[in-house]
Amino acid sequence: MTDNARPGSRRSTDGPDSESPGRPPTFTAWLRSRSDAELTALLNARPDLAQPVPADIGALAHRATSRNAALRALERLDRFTLQVLEAVVVLGDDRLSEPVGAPPANVARGLGLTPSGGRGRDPLDEALDTLLSLALIWPDHGRLRPVKVLRELLPHPAQLGPPVRALLAALPHGATKRLADDLVPHSTANSPVETVATALADPNRIAVLVDQVGAPARHLLDNLAWGPPNGTVSDARREITLATASSPVETLIARGLLVATGDDTLTLPREVGLYLRSGALFRDVSTAPPAFEGRQGSQDTVARAAAGQAFTVLRAVEELLERWSQEPAAVLRNGGLGVRDLRRAAHAMDSDEDTAALYLEVVRAAGLIGTDNRVSGEWLPTREYDLWRERSPEHRWLLLARAWLDSDRVASLTGSRDAGGRVRNVLGPGLVRPAAPQARRDLLTELGSAEPGLTPDKVSLAARLAWHRPRRQSPVYTELVEAAEAEAAALGLTGRGALAEHTRPLLTHDENADEEAARILSAELPQPLDYVLVQGDLTAVAPGPLVTELARELALTADVESTGGATVYRFTEDSIRRALDAGRGVADITNLLERHSRTPLPQALRYLVSDVGRKHGRLRTGSAASYLRCDEPALLTELVADRRATDLELLLLAPTVVVSGLNRAALTERLRQLGYHPVPESGDGTMRLSRPEVRRAEPDPSSPAEKAPTTDLTRAAVRALRAGDEAANIARIPVSLPEGGTAGSRATAVMEVLSEAAAAERRVWIGYTDTDGRQVSRIVEPASVDGGFLTAYDTTRDAVHRFAVHRITGVAELEAAPD
Repeated sequence: MTDNARPGSRRSTDGPDSESPGRPPTFTAWLRSRSDAELTALLNARPDLAQPVPADIGALAHRATSRNAALRALERLDRFTLQVLEAVVVLGDDRLSEPVGAPPANVARGLGLTPSGGRGRDPLDEALDTLLSLALIWPDHGRLRPVKVLRELLPHPAQLGPPVRALLAALPHGATKRLADDLVPHSTANSPVETVATALADPNRIAVLVDQVGAPARHLLDNLAWGPPNGTVSDARREITLATASSPVETLIARGLLVATGDDTLTLPREVGLYLRSGALFRDVSTAPPAFEGRQGSQDTVARAAAGQAFTVLRAVEELLERWSQEPAAVLRNGGLGVRDLRRAAHAMDSDEDTAALYLEVVRAAGLIGTDNRVSGEWLPTREYDLWRERSPEHRWLLLARAWLDSDRVASLTGSRDAGGRVRNVLGPGLVRPAAPQARRDLLTELGSAEPGLTPDKVSLAARLAWHRPRRQSPVYTELVEAAEAEAAALGLTGRGALAEHTRPLLTHDENADEEAARILSAELPQPLDYVLVQGDLTAVAPGPLVTELARELALTADVESTGGATVYRFTEDSIRRALDAGRGVADITNLLERHSRTPLPQALRYLVSDVGRKHGRLRTGSAASYLRCDEPALLTELVADRRATDLELLLLAPTVVVSGLNRAALTERLRQLGYHPVPESGDGTMRLSRPEVRRAEPDPSSPAEKAPTTDLTRAAVRALRAGDEAANIARIPVSLPEGGTAGSRATAVMEVLSEAAAAERRVWIGYTDTDGRQVSRIVEPASVDGGFLTAYDTTRDAVHRFAVHRITGVAELEAAPD
């Protein structure tokens, strides 16, 4: 559709803007007057407004004043700022008799505060700046106006009812006329509503009316004064006059001190409520949150506790995923993990089942595990896990911490039942809570505001959260905060109930936050060791975390017997054979232990390695169905005569060759069970030594949570907004295009105009239908027109773009800017 706007015309989402002389100011015009830095701050504080980036400032204003966007902004306000906003809504309601908007002095007076008078910043100034930066209020000639949607979202601001003018407008004309005749018999106002509204706008007149009622009626008013402003009574819409009123309720209705808003509901008008409160909006106004109460500890103690738990998390996760590489866990039909597999995972990680469920949800959110594409389905580490394992410990922990902060899944719901009575499984459906990430950040931010090392008690922590986020308080939010508190401790974000120093950078929007957190954590984590203590009972003790290479070799050569502050490894025949099967030789194993042991290598361990190595590979299996080959005929004679091996169907073909009816894999496994140590060999007679196959799954594309936009992206969004706003509102002279004829003739005319603009190197405005069918405006600098496409620099996208000519709906020349 062609834009036929007049030259110099502008479009707005909420009416004419203040940039046109003689027109009233609008929210859109104020938003347009904000600086780029202020718009960037707005999009950073309310990132939902930039997803996707609005086409222009008018679209941004429309989105900012929508119900859902305003609700999300209200949830970010603390109690005092919310009270300030409610005061602006109460005093700036355009349905009141006084001018639209609330002067800051009136807001301060309603809150019982003294304005700073330019003597410096005070809490009221900071609260108003916050509301302005969030675009919930805007200035209009020295007054503050709330955005209109707040009237719907805050129907009873400060627990006050609607203005009397709004209440009377909903009444039948006859009821309003009787009330106006009783209160102002000889009024010259244009309507009964205006008559009563003008009368009740005067506090002196309200005082006279209140003095006329008796003590029971005054008691009813006092009960409604501080809210809620609604009361219930039968037949609220009865016809009453001053002459017929007999009960306390009727005397209040007859004087307009209560107004019917339903068949059985009466409401106290806002003007009457303010009079009864002596102009005060709230009984209690607190400009600061309640003080923390708790146990003061050492900051170093908190750091050590949190870092130790972070190390425990890394060890547990790596231990489990290494095991799942060889023995994956099955995927349930609903996509989760079974109770038995969860129990095995908890045993592998040396933790309880609740903590194991948390670790599993976190590693899935980090993209370290996923399901394979088999019909049965198994949980496997992904290729991302291999990259994660190569990173430094602090960066490995940071990836897990970030995944937990951004994940909307709550592991503590594991084992509970949904509305249909089905049990929720870890890694399965039903664990999603969209409010979980915000609850975690609220908790950690609150802990970060305490003195370092302070462990707040639950009562004071809950009180401060209720002050900072009053509109989020609910039983569900409380449960999420409690779960976040336990999970943060289990993951090492907190220590002894206090926030760890390495967690603080993660709560900021600094682009270098991860590097700062890694720097702090690296100094707190135990330093990896390159040695162990080999003992005479065939064990080796690692008194701390080991360097990656040593840890892998030791895990291959020995079994983990216990974990904790120190890890105990035990050497067995099976563990030594596992290393030999992976291609290590007897000398390799012995040299490894001699290099890295701070104690002499016991003779018993040397004998164990030597004995297993001597037996290893003496027998070799092949496919014949399978065969055994050995350079020692006596060993094969002994095996054929072994009564335990009758099921192997052995047949001696030669002194050094025996064939079997079993396949090679089954023969190898059965011989190992009998105490022999065969190794497979290839067709050319060489041994085939390899570690077991390591399987990997593809990462779940939905597991990593979306990150908040960076400052650079927000600035780019602001630039796009400015360019789009210019394209939508710049003064332009439409170019006449043929309306009739074929589509080809119109396209030819468009191409001629654009070719002339390209030759003259001048900017033009075009109307364009994008691929989604939306009508958009663009200011472009044409470069060339060829093959039905326009190649031009698009100022909105700040890039060169190709436009299909048949999608161009209109072209306009831009008026030259005045000198």
